[in-house]
Amino acid sequence: MNRHAFALAAIVLLAPARAQISPPAPEPGLHLEDIERIAIANNPTIPQAEASLRMAEGLARQAGLYPNPTVGYYGDEIRGGYLGGGQQGGYLSQTIVLGGKLGAARRVATIRAHQAATTIEMQRLRVLSNVRSLFYHALSAQRLVEVRQNLARLAADAVATTHQLGNVGQADRPDILQAEVEQQEAQMGVLVATEQLHAAWRALAAVSGKPDMPLAHLDGDLEAVPDLNYANWLARTLHDSPEVKFARQELQRAEASLTVARKAPIPDLEVTGIVVQNFEPLEVPSARITGVQAGAQVGVELPLFNRNQGNITAAREDIERARQDLSRLEMQLQRDLAARFDGYNSARLIVRQYKTGMMPRAEQAYKMYRANYQNMAGAYPQVLISQRTLFQLEAGYVQALDHAWQSALAIEAFGLMDGLAAPPSVSLPGAPSPPAAPPATIMAP
Repeated sequence: MNRHAFALAAIVLLAPARAQISPPAPEPGLHLEDIERIAIANNPTIPQAEASLRMAEGLARQAGLYPNPTVGYYGDEIRGGYLGGGQQGGYLSQTIVLGGKLGAARRVATIRAHQAATTIEMQRLRVLSNVRSLFYHALSAQRLVEVRQNLARLAADAVATTHQLGNVGQADRPDILQAEVEQQEAQMGVLVATEQLHAAWRALAAVSGKPDMPLAHLDGDLEAVPDLNYANWLARTLHDSPEVKFARQELQRAEASLTVARKAPIPDLEVTGIVVQNFEPLEVPSARITGVQAGAQVGVELPLFNRNQGNITAAREDIERARQDLSRLEMQLQRDLAARFDGYNSARLIVRQYKTGMMPRAEQAYKMYRANYQNMAGAYPQVLISQRTLFQLEAGYVQALDHAWQSALAIEAFGLMDGLAAPPSVSLPGAPSPPAAPPATIMAP
């Protein structure tokens, strides 16, 4: 084979453009919305948060219930003998709650229920943001596999071409060995990229609540990275973040708890009525007895020593704690948002540089080197190097897109990204204890 004939053979190997080297487009696969629906239906943390809400709503109902009355037996001065005598009957006692204590307790419990509802909102956001993050990570891994496969095909073509060049004396043994090493490196890159895709899919399936979900092709636009503005997202974070909402509700709960503590010393009214049969004889030796008698007892507890001073002080300090915690959280969110936007802006700059700077130039250089080689005005290694550089830039571009998506999604989720973390806990104390029953000994009417 003469030099010109071999050059034509090499052109056949190198002529396919990027679109021709790429594998055929796969069948339409799973969209992000499909995975989101699966996650909402199967992720266990959402029903866990919903159960906490139902618990809180039950306790809120319990906190507003009036105390039950007490009914019992009453006996006094019971004696035997031929004269008989004594009093026997029953009593009914009821605590009349004063000072709006039940309403205040219901208010605290209702705020706790609102907090539990906020945890559902928070958990749904965590699950969806985690699913979106893993979806685009898996989508970038899927595309990276395609790029690595293209690079491996290029390396295989280079090995074949180098062997042919060696047969006509235009390539030495070191050239062949170098081409074979690059082919093995490219094949290893395909294996690593494939394993990364499988790992990303397994994580996505686990967060979706379907860990055994088989690997499927993902369909999405990897280049549609959201365009976010720092000032807008700072205002939105401080206003709409579920964590801020939860902290504000915690402040409301602390303020309502102070009201409960202040109302606690207001005494309740204890009202007791009794009806007895008095067997005391009115006349002796007549069998006539006194008969039915009734009585009433009304009492209040005097708040002389225990005016709930300690609990009132603790409630005031709880308000201060909640207020400072809200301030701390707002500052923390601002700090974290600044860090996320730093990563986001850097990733966007890198993506833009790849897309508008490096990749167009690399593609233009590859086309020019290929044209020169086809016109017998350039060397084959330059064509090979330029095409390999182009594919490597595409791999870097995909990784930059992945980083940009991760930063953008973390911003949009207010940093709530762990879809399998336990929902935030809400303090759910039991309903207030009912008032104690009246003493067993009641004064006779």
